Amino acid sequence: MVITQYMHSFMETKALASIDNMATHLINHMTRSIVLVGHMGSGKTNVGRLLAQKMQLDFVDSDKVIETVAGISIVDIFDLYGEAEFRRLELREISTLLDHQPAQIISVGGGAFVQPDCHDIIKAKGLSIWLQAQPETLVSRMSNIASRPLLKDKDPLQVLHQLSEQRDPYFAKADLIVNTDGLELSDSASKVFDHLVQYLEQHTGSSS
Repeated sequence: MVITQYMHSFMETKALASIDNMATHLINHMTRSIVLVGHMGSGKTNVGRLLAQKMQLDFVDSDKVIETVAGISIVDIFDLYGEAEFRRLELREISTLLDHQPAQIISVGGGAFVQPDCHDIIKAKGLSIWLQAQPETLVSRMSNIASRPLLKDKDPLQVLHQLSEQRDPYFAKADLIVNTDGLELSDSASKVFDHLVQYLEQHTGSSS
């Protein structure tokens, strides 16, 4: 009985090790960066950091890059120069990040994947993953509403319902869709990782 249990445990451990080795092999042969897309509050930055740690890749937030290059916050860019200037900077910096090697995890702003030029370049050069969640979930996750230009002096839930209607059809064109409703950050990152490994197994010719 003890021997049978030991053998069963050994086989499970061996199978898990095989899966881990396969995942490591697939990740090590990736040539395209992973781009996390979705609404504000979907957890792109926090999930991205956990995913990067799990995959031993670098993580970068495109909004932070834009703020560093511009020397001012996203809110100030919108207020001083308008959305058009922000989108110009966004396209330029995301394009640069996608050209970076080795592959990395990139979190992009909620409107990036909706802009035609930015959408096209992410689809062409990256592997896009939509972190899908309901507006109620998105609002519950946001702690820095004042830093969101589109929510300034507005009802966050109402805005996110409107944005969902406008943007979800674009997000639905991502390479992978992972629903994160009801999940903690660590569980979301694990779910994204599992879906990603499955995707890479099926698309090794084009995504690795």
